[in-house]
Amino acid sequence: MTVHDYNVEARDGSTVSLKDYEGKVLLIVNTATGCGFTPQYEELEAMYAEYKDQGFEILDFPCNQFANQAPESDEEIHQFCTLKFGTEFPQFKKIEVNGENAIPLFADLATQKPFEGFGKGLKSMAMSKVAKAVDKEFGDKAYIKWNFTKFLINREGELVARFEPTADMDDVKAAVAQQL
Repeated sequence: MTVHDYNVEARDGSTVSLKDYEGKVLLIVNTATGCGFTPQYEELEAMYAEYKDQGFEILDFPCNQFANQAPESDEEIHQFCTLKFGTEFPQFKKIEVNGENAIPLFADLATQKPFEGFGKGLKSMAMSKVAKAVDKEFGDKAYIKWNFTKFLINREGELVARFEPTADMDDVKAAVAQQL
């Protein structure tokens, strides 16, 4: 099974087959509008603008499961992202990434490449403490630790890397470029 075998919901509620993205390199991201990592939208959009003509897509899945940081409607989230960050990459319906209602795509990706830590430094240590509290809420279904977790998918639909929100965006960009 590959990413291309999944269906997801568009902002308007219609079903989107990820087969539509066959042959493309994908970066699948759970996002939030009120998160300390929200400024990553700017770097994501710059990466998208640079690489989209080479077969690169970012698939944006807003999520409100981490400290209520995306409480808005799907349309309000979309307006915020396009007006504040000029995002042009596809944004899907708000989802859950943890717990009993986690969408299968994220549960599968996170199971294939489990969390290995936030890295080093003060921000990483702080994130670890916050994530532990969230984990208790979701138990063994705490697949994702925070907003802006990124999964890199190759052209064949296979997961090749997971990047936590604390990962250096230059490292994410280098990994994307390598797949292109």
